[in-house]
Amino acid sequence: MSLQALEAQLVDDNTKGYPDGVAAVPLGQIGAQGWNLLREDLPLPVAVLRQSAVANNSRWMQKFVALSGAVLCPHGKTTMSPQLFQRQLDDGAWGITMGTVDQVRICRGHGIERIILANQLVGRQGIGYILDELHRDPNFDFYCLVDSVAGVERLAAAVAAHPLERPLQVLLEGGVVGGRTGCRDVEGAVAVAEAVRAAAPNLSLRGVEGFEGLIAGDSAAEREKKVTSFLDFLVGLAVRGVREDWFGPGPVILTAGGSAFYDLVAERFAELGSDREALIVIRSGCYLSHDSAMYRELFERLKTRSATARELGGGLQPALEVWAMVQSTPETGLAIATMGRRDVSFDVGMPVPQHWYRSGKHEVPEALGSDYSVAGLNDQHAYISVPVDSPLRVGDLISFGVSHPCTTFDRWQLIYLVDDAYNVTGAIRTFF
Repeated sequence: MSLQALEAQLVDDNTKGYPDGVAAVPLGQIGAQGWNLLREDLPLPVAVLRQSAVANNSRWMQKFVALSGAVLCPHGKTTMSPQLFQRQLDDGAWGITMGTVDQVRICRGHGIERIILANQLVGRQGIGYILDELHRDPNFDFYCLVDSVAGVERLAAAVAAHPLERPLQVLLEGGVVGGRTGCRDVEGAVAVAEAVRAAAPNLSLRGVEGFEGLIAGDSAAEREKKVTSFLDFLVGLAVRGVREDWFGPGPVILTAGGSAFYDLVAERFAELGSDREALIVIRSGCYLSHDSAMYRELFERLKTRSATARELGGGLQPALEVWAMVQSTPETGLAIATMGRRDVSFDVGMPVPQHWYRSGKHEVPEALGSDYSVAGLNDQHAYISVPVDSPLRVGDLISFGVSHPCTTFDRWQLIYLVDDAYNVTGAIRTFF
């Protein structure tokens, strides 16, 4: 399906967040309806992306990757929105990263031609789909991960039974003890690389991959030290691979980098120090929306580490908000809002009350202080701790920032784009 076809699809009030009783309109015409969030033209709760923040974040990341010498292949699982994928590609992204074959299908269905599957490709259905796509489309540039001889042999057997005119491209995945997938040591990685070489011409090893985002430490400094050590391990594998001729034709791909440490990835991977051409690929998925807690704090830490980030000035801005209404003030110090676990992320911190708005009182939303916080969530209710002199009353609107945007995006099929006056300028679909 093209984006044009996607935006021609009708959206109606069977979709969460769409106004009740309003006739169905094409997705691409939502911005022409004259709706405004603050006028309550939208049912609450509702999720929105502030366009000014999205544009700022896109510009900032474009400048960062240009200065760092890397390319960006953002993790699409964050938003699962083909409209946002296309924006990222239009803004210069090298490709799109995905975590599952189902996610790859969404990308392929909307014309994405270069995809990293940052995962193992193991099941019959998944392998068959990828091989069929590689047969069907000679422009499909696909990469997946390998971390075991058994996995390599499984892929090699599948390709041998379903021959391609080009090899299936794989990346050697490094991992950490106690972590997720990935080779834990050099010896295991060498065995996997040699198995790929033995599977030529059905498979081709194109580079080295890892994910550092789950590495923990007792302090920020300790965590960064462990991340740096892991990245150096990946570089060491790439250096050995160049020396021992593991890699197929083309630049050696070095890829890692979630949304917390992409500065360290760009810096450490630049230390490859080989005559062989290298391509450094970072995969931040959350930069476009950013957030109001976890990634905001991690970005401040990034700026203290990275001279490149400091040189750019400015920074990423939270773009994703969920708006709800005060529905009850049942006791002193407590307000209940019409938003819950079905509407907003809570896996890495509670949502953050940011602004409030009362029709007839405010021209623009007013900031809430740090003495407002979400103490808990039910499926459809938020418990907001408020000061004893809080002016909030039933019917007031409240905006919430999020911590970890991924698990807010996956609660909404329809997310509105708004300007800074909260006029609806468009909408995106997600495919979770």
